[in-house]
Amino acid sequence: MAANSFGEIFRITTYGESHGRGLGVVIDGCPPLIRLKPGDFAKDMARRRPGKHIGDSPRREEDTVEIHSGVFEDKTTGAPLALFIKNRDVDSRPYEILKELFRPGHADYTYFKKYGHYDYRGGGRSSARETAARVAAGVVAKKIIEPLGVKAIGYTLELGGIRAGVIKLEEIENNAFYCPDPVAARRMEEALARAKKRGDSLGGVVEVRVTGCPAGLGEPVFDKLDADIAKAVMSVGAVKGVEIGAGFESARLTGWSNNDPIDPGGFRTNRAGGILGGISNGEEIVVRAAIKPIPSISLEQDTVDRSGRPAKLSLSGRFDTSAVPRIVPILEAMVSIVIADHYLRAKSMR
Repeated sequence: MAANSFGEIFRITTYGESHGRGLGVVIDGCPPLIRLKPGDFAKDMARRRPGKHIGDSPRREEDTVEIHSGVFEDKTTGAPLALFIKNRDVDSRPYEILKELFRPGHADYTYFKKYGHYDYRGGGRSSARETAARVAAGVVAKKIIEPLGVKAIGYTLELGGIRAGVIKLEEIENNAFYCPDPVAARRMEEALARAKKRGDSLGGVVEVRVTGCPAGLGEPVFDKLDADIAKAVMSVGAVKGVEIGAGFESARLTGWSNNDPIDPGGFRTNRAGGILGGISNGEEIVVRAAIKPIPSISLEQDTVDRSGRPAKLSLSGRFDTSAVPRIVPILEAMVSIVIADHYLRAKSMR
């Protein structure tokens, strides 16, 4: 299996499976002298971990990050960083049915068609569990960009068709949905409970805003900042669409109404989402991701077995009812990794 790495200078390679011994990430290109201790990972790993509301999987992982190399006396050395997260709460029994049957909407079918063999326990490499390693890498990326005044802030914009009516960033950490609208957060919780009761799942929209990003990051033509952000976000399993700035709304506007007027004080509006021509323009970078509903549901579905024979599938096990909001810190991490990589690329050209 190729293509497990991402980035140019700040380059991450993740490894491991959902029900294997654990997961990890090797980071090349991390600058030296960054203070880093195992406890630095605790907050972001906890934000990704299940257990905050009724829709979460009952799987309980500690998600403690072990630093295996690249740090000495609590500072990075410039050598490759190796981070490891042990799997401690594995139960493969609910997945035995997947030895022969494919889950509609899941990667089981395509992995089997590509490789002829796949780890069906928890989805193996295609599991959302893989993203724990990305969040760990994102913690390191944030340590590179945050001293520069750059910060990525993610939140649930929409869940099950319920959209935040107001954006109050101070409310994000005050509810289990990382939603900037407390009223919408309560409605989301009710919708999630209803979906779980009927054995179904829900999708949503996550927004990530990057503040403090300087103008000039991005490498046209093929390594545009927005292109790399889109790839980073789209590489997360449940993501089915990405918008930058006005996104698809811009297709319904005229040039006059879509352009962001410029005056001596800067840009008056930000429909470009902080990026023009693939290069950051100094405004806030705004990214939205469409998150599909979780494919593993208890409602009966039509499928086929490995021989192509028709079958029925109903799942019982430890599954999330929605990838939102646990995907919020994952997307924050991926956007932070892109910004860190492009910052180091720009720095290397000076």
